[in-house]
Amino acid sequence: MPATVVVGAQWGDEGKGRVVDLLAEHADLVVRFQGGNNAGHTVLADGRTYHFHLLPCGLLRGIVSVIGNGVVVDPATLLEEVDTLAEQGHPVDGKLLLSENAHLIMPYHPLLDRLFEEAMGPEAIGTTLRGIGPAYADKYARLGIRVADLLNDGVFRRRVELNVRLKNGLLENVFHQPPLDTDAICAQYLGYRDRLRPWVTDTSLFVEQQLRAGKRVLFEGANGCMLDVDFGTYPYTTSSNTIAGAVLTGAGVSGWGFDRFLGVVKAYTTRVGQGPFPTEAPTDIAAHIRERGHEYGTTTGRPRRCGWFDAAVVRKAARLNQLTALAVTHLDVLDDFATIRVGTGYRAGGETLTEMPNSLYRLDGAKPVYEDLPGWRADTSAVRRWSDLPRNAQRYIERIETLTGVAVELVTVGASREQCLSRDA
Repeated sequence: MPATVVVGAQWGDEGKGRVVDLLAEHADLVVRFQGGNNAGHTVLADGRTYHFHLLPCGLLRGIVSVIGNGVVVDPATLLEEVDTLAEQGHPVDGKLLLSENAHLIMPYHPLLDRLFEEAMGPEAIGTTLRGIGPAYADKYARLGIRVADLLNDGVFRRRVELNVRLKNGLLENVFHQPPLDTDAICAQYLGYRDRLRPWVTDTSLFVEQQLRAGKRVLFEGANGCMLDVDFGTYPYTTSSNTIAGAVLTGAGVSGWGFDRFLGVVKAYTTRVGQGPFPTEAPTDIAAHIRERGHEYGTTTGRPRRCGWFDAAVVRKAARLNQLTALAVTHLDVLDDFATIRVGTGYRAGGETLTEMPNSLYRLDGAKPVYEDLPGWRADTSAVRRWSDLPRNAQRYIERIETLTGVAVELVTVGASREQCLSRDA
């Protein structure tokens, strides 16, 4: 710090929330800069489990937390999450800021999300159906409705009327759905306004001021690098930029003072939904990892696809994010294995590739090149010091460092705060 960026370096669900929660102990401010309530962070603290979708995880530490302009916000979900967190003993009063430039997820966005997925049939992306993609599409089509618009009756109604007119043509004539009702949408969303208003501000200005004042700012990413809309496995990606560079536009800051880029990876690999996954494990091994790692989506509950660590994926993430360190989570999930495989590259079209291809079709046909490492066959969940890890577990982490070119800073061996050890301890 003063500025640390935390990003997922695989396909999401790497454990970013718990890492942010750990780092937030020494931060002054936490900023969420992209994504929506399609993402989910689970944090186990003080014997309780907390689920985050839109709120930054810094709220568990009682520090000021910002939802930046790069986030798309479902007001109902946000308020429900605020109420749940308050019931769990963590009220957000005076601690939450919401960008006036953030775009709103409107009722027609989840509807269109579902209708497009159904219409795509076998080519469906496998979205969370939360309306994230349609909300970002409207943003870039300049049809979006921003938080600031909600604060002005006339502006908000005009924006809703425009969208309803355009969407109804699509809903009625293409999808044969009943039309949207402008009055109903306005009444629903204006009902959220009074609760949202105290949090709304120019967060770009606020965050920049905090950085210039030398405050320790932690930027929290959602999803993962391989789901980035430009550099991920397109079209099987999310609808926003998930890499560290998105901080500049998603939080509205200049980028000076950034000195730490932390990539979070699992000790293996998972992904949700459709798309290529070269190191996906056979069914029995994947099932074992899934059950030991509780690999079910925080947002949807969907079972995650599971496989071996893919070093080529993380090397790409390291380059795109200028990673200065890694946090390796879920090491304990591999405790049972006598042999652990690590993907070092791919074979495709008669070539050996050390870099992850950008072409979806080339990657889809690629076969992983594996290196087999000896497991440790010991319970690591009670380990709190690097020196107390089984030697083969240490060698596994050291091999990840060598293959990715990035030093491992943190290792987790369980879900709770205390089950985290420093690489240097």
